[in-house]
Amino acid sequence: MNAPSSAPEVARADEAEPSATVGLQPVAARGPLRILLNTNAMQAEQLRRLQAEFAAACNLVAPIAQANRCWNRVALHHLAYRELRARFPQLGSQMACNAVYSVARTYRVLLHHPQSPWHLDRRPAQPLPSLRFQDGAPVYFDRHTLSIKGNLISMFSLDGRLRFELDLQPDDAARFSREKLREIVLVGSPQGFWLQFWFEEKALLPALSDEAAGELPEYLIVAPTEAKIDDRRDAPHEDVAAVAAAPPDG
Repeated sequence: MNAPSSAPEVARADEAEPSATVGLQPVAARGPLRILLNTNAMQAEQLRRLQAEFAAACNLVAPIAQANRCWNRVALHHLAYRELRARFPQLGSQMACNAVYSVARTYRVLLHHPQSPWHLDRRPAQPLPSLRFQDGAPVYFDRHTLSIKGNLISMFSLDGRLRFELDLQPDDAARFSREKLREIVLVGSPQGFWLQFWFEEKALLPALSDEAAGELPEYLIVAPTEAKIDDRRDAPHEDVAAVAAAPPDG
């Protein structure tokens, strides 16, 4: 069991390190609550291992979604879950479900975002693009894999639960009782690991940032079906650096 680390830094959306999650930005000024975890070397390595395993699980699910032209989370769960659990037993049942959610969510953003070059209306009758999640891709958590009790965060890892102390401002702490929590996302950055807490805000709509391509960390490769996803030197592709920052949809 890991002893809780000291209180992490808490930052509001307009002053937090954006990490790999900037790119698809909410229109409304108030975004997620971001918490920089105060990890020691062992905890940071455990989170990197979790990221890599979660990305590998997403890369198992993505071709299934593409081949079946399926981005409905429930339908994709039925198609991929059994193989996913057999191939990635360490992730457990709930993280396997979250990997399915990650792939379904990514396809929904790519295919329905009004500014996406992969929007269905721009590519009628075309096969779905291929997805490749890099090892630094975001990890999605839920109430079964991450919990907050008082000033303590307890979160899933491949090596058991990790615990971190919290020091929330009163206004930030009130959001957990006042607003509906929609998504919890772990993202990495040069500064360390951040947790993003997305709350329900019905007025939020995603908008593509002008800086979304090229300058930010890349965790997702999107390629036309005919391109070889494992050889990027000559294949046409779009690098999407921030699908995770789009506000959660229903």
